[in-house]
Parts: sequence; C-alpha cells; structure tokens
Amino acid sequence: MIVELQKRLVTSILLLSLLVLMFVYNYVLIISLIMIALVSWIEFYALISKIFKKENIKNKIFRFVYKAVSLLYLSILVYLILIPKLTNNDIEIFIVYSILVSIMSDIGGLIIGRTFKGRKLTKVSPKKTISGSIGSFIFSLCLVPIFIKSLPDMSLFILFCITIMISLVSQTGDLFISYLKRRAKVKDTSDLLPGHGGILDRIDGIIFSIPVGILILSYF
Repeated sequence: MIVELQKRLVTSILLLSLLVLMFVYNYVLIISLIMIALVSWIEFYALISKIFKKENIKNKIFRFVYKAVSLLYLSILVYLILIPKLTNNDIEIFIVYSILVSIMSDIGGLIIGRTFKGRKLTKVSPKKTISGSIGSFIFSLCLVPIFIKSLPDMSLFILFCITIMISLVSQTGDLFISYLKRRAKVKDTSDLLPGHGGILDRIDGIIFSIPVGILILSYF
C-alpha cells in the first residue's frame, strides 16, 4: 500500500510538472497534446475492443464508428486547447479553469470518499460514493474565490453554478470510462502511469469537462 502511494505521488508530481510546462512552452504543449491524445485513443480503442471480444460483437461497421468518432473527438479537443495559443484568444483561462475543476473534483472525491465512505453512488463504479461526489463539488468550489477576479464579467453566483456543472460533467465522464472498464473487466486502461493506471484513467473527466467548460464559460 505504501509503495503504491509512493508511486502515485511521484507520478502526480511529474504530471503536474508537465502540465505547467505545457502552458509555459508552446512546443511542449503541442507535442504533449498530440502524444496524450494518441495514447488515450489507443487505450480507449483497446478498451472497446475487449468489450467487443467479450460480448462477441463482430460488426466491422460498428467497430469503425467507435474508432472514428473517438479519434475525431480527441482531435477536436486538442484543437480547442490549441486555439488560445494559436490565436492569442483569452479562452485559455476557460481551459485552465475546466482542467482545475476536474482535478479538484478527482481529489475531493478521493479524499472525502475514502474518509467518510457511506452509500455507493452507483453500481457502475463500486468505489464511488455519494460522500465522494459531494466532496468533488466542495473541492471544486474552492476554486471560485481564486478565479473570480480572473473572470470579471462573471458574477459569483454564475461562476458557482458553472463550477458545479463542470464538476458534474467531469464526474460523469469518470463514471462513463469506469462503466467501459467494468464491461471490459479491467481495472485500468493500461499500466503506463505507475500508481495511476493509464493516461485515459487520469484524463477521463477532463476530456469531457474541457469542451463543456469552454462552451458554458464562453456563453456567460
């Protein structure tokens, strides 16, 4: 258990360092995004392939649709993140905020969920609890007072509501990938990140929260 936590801590520090470098240096951002999107897509398709194999689904068109749609979605996501870097658009703050909300949701769910435990949230992911979900919302809302000055056109109440929505989408994305892993009967999408599993295991909430966060924040 201690060794696993040490691995998780070291990997987390490296991932956070990479995240900082990505938003400081454009070339690191571009290369990292392409690699992350590519690996995530490979992990996702491997997951889907296992489900198809276990459930004996041989429809080639169905497989192609999953493959094409997932690749298209990740490509659009990479483009959305690159927009502010390529056009000097102020949308970058929306991306950063959406990512941080997802990260805080993940941390809140882990800490509060393991501390208070209690009733399960859903059968899709047995480890997810109602207390953990509440913890995700609470930790996400801690960002509101920090970012309210960076978003002057937004009232405190609006940012509060938007944060709740982004956190909800992030948790839903996490549950969706958990559902696929459960159907594929695997614990992680891969073992690429020591203590964390695969790339997709780490960004499952983020890949859903970024487009939703950008859309909602841009609207308001």
